[in-house]
This record gives sequence, C-alpha cells and structure tokens, in this order.
Amino acid sequence: MSEPDPAGSDLLLAVDGPVATLSINRPAKRNALTVAMWRRLAEVCAQLDADPAVRVLVVTGAGPSFCAGADISSLSEDEAVLKSVVSAAERALRNLPMPTIARISGHCFGGGNQIAVACDLRVADTTASFGVPPARLGVIYPVSSTRALVELVGPAAAKRLILTGQPIDAAQALRIGLVEQVVAPDELDAAVAELVAAILPLAPMTQVAGKELVNLIADGGDADAAFEEWTARWRLSADGVEGPRAFLARRPPVFSWRREPAAGPEPG
Repeated sequence: MSEPDPAGSDLLLAVDGPVATLSINRPAKRNALTVAMWRRLAEVCAQLDADPAVRVLVVTGAGPSFCAGADISSLSEDEAVLKSVVSAAERALRNLPMPTIARISGHCFGGGNQIAVACDLRVADTTASFGVPPARLGVIYPVSSTRALVELVGPAAAKRLILTGQPIDAAQALRIGLVEQVVAPDELDAAVAELVAAILPLAPMTQVAGKELVNLIADGGDADAAFEEWTARWRLSADGVEGPRAFLARRPPVFSWRREPAAGPEPG
C-alpha cells in the first residue's frame, strides 16, 4: 500500500493495489475547498488516469464531514478563473475511466456536493446532509454542475435544491436519487468495501466502456461510434474469450485486460 501523497496535504491520495482513496483533508474547516485544492483535484485525477493498475477510486472526507463547500475566502478570487478551475476539476473527476465512489458522512454542501455528483456512485450514512447554497451567497451555480445535478436528480429536484438553498437529509437525498445507498454510520465503511468488492472481480473493459458510453449518452455524444470501437477492442482481447469460456466451465472468470494509461501533458 502506498503512503498518502504528501504533495497536497489538503488532498491525500493513497493507493492500495487496485483501490485508490482520495481524502479531502481539512477537518478543522469541515473540509472546505480552496482554489488550490480544486487545482490539486484535477492534478490527482490526471495522476490516477495515468495509472492503469487503479480499478476503483473512493473519495471521502477526513473527520465527520465529507465537504462543507467552498472556503469563503475563495469567493474573492477572479470569478472567471474560479469557475474555470472548479469546472476543470469536476470534469477531470467525472471523466476518470475507473468507477468512482463518494463515501459521504456529515456535511456535503456546495463544492462537496459537486464532487459527490461528479462521482459515479454515492454511499452516505444517516448523518449526511446535502445542500446547493449559491443563492445564499449571491453567486451563479456553474453550468457543468447544474447539468450534472439535473442528470442525477431531474429538473424538479434540482430546482428545489438551487432555488431554496435548503439542505436535505440523507433520507431525502436517497428519495430523489442524489445518493444510491444510505446506511448507519458504523456501517459506512463496510458498505463502501462491499461495493468495491462487487466491482473488482468483474470485467474492467466492460466497466470502462460502460462508463464512457453512459457519459456520452448523457452528454449527447456519439455513443454508437464509441460502442463500435469498444466492440472491436473486445473481439481482439483475451477477456472476450475468457468470459464465455469461464461461464461454460462454471468457474469464476479471470479477466486480464488493463486500460492504456492516459497520455501526460506534452512537454512545453
């Protein structure tokens, strides 16, 4: 298991075999996000994208809160720069090829809610509360964040969250589809571990392709073309043979496909 990444103490990345855990680490500030943390989030996502051994990412918060939102001091930043940095981080998290899971307890407001929505799956405990508070601060919620919220909970629930700014509890979040599972606080780690354990034995190509296709469909992209490309890769892969062969032999499949690491930035 790798030690937590010291390069960004407010965001700690630890990798244990195929599972990476990213911890938002400002518990004294309820994990409020600074502009530097948003930038660091995009960098961490690029690091994970370049590591084909990572199969699952769990995002969590240090202490009792997931993330209480933006550090208010960040609102003094240039608005265009702030929106660009936040949107880039959200996009980087959403577009990671591996499944991502938000492990949520306590406050999940503003920027914390944006991070949770950018993940693929969300597991919360009963202490969790969720809110979209820009109307309380007189700022405009970003288009990318609004779109992702609407895709997840639908227009009516998104409007209620944005127009009222009122927080909702975990039970309400479950009812509107903001989270997929709610458990007791002492069951949260086990619930996340169970979800990770359900993901890891399955075909990674199917998961990576499936996530890409879902995102393309949601974004109005060319999912048909992507499907054809993935099908061509599947036909040439060992896993395309292993799955049916294992099924016929009544044994668990052993999938070996690994995604290509993302290309790093070109040297300047």
